[in-house]
Amino acid sequence: MSEVVTVTPCEDGPLLLRGPFELLTQDGERIEAGRATVALCRCGLSAAKPFCDGSHKPAGFRATSEPDSPA
Repeated sequence: MSEVVTVTPCEDGPLLLRGPFELLTQDGERIEAGRATVALCRCGLSAAKPFCDGSHKPAGFRATSEPDSPA
């Protein structure tokens, strides 16, 4: 049985990625994560994209951890 990859949206913060994942650029080049759990930027302000560097905090980024309601 293989491990499951999970993606957890953090309220007002990054996406936490856990499990046996592989990160790739849009051109298919591997992005070294360097660890088993990573925080991916979703505010667009990180200087370390695709990884979160905490820039969302001083910027006041807001996003729920819950899915949007169907229209």
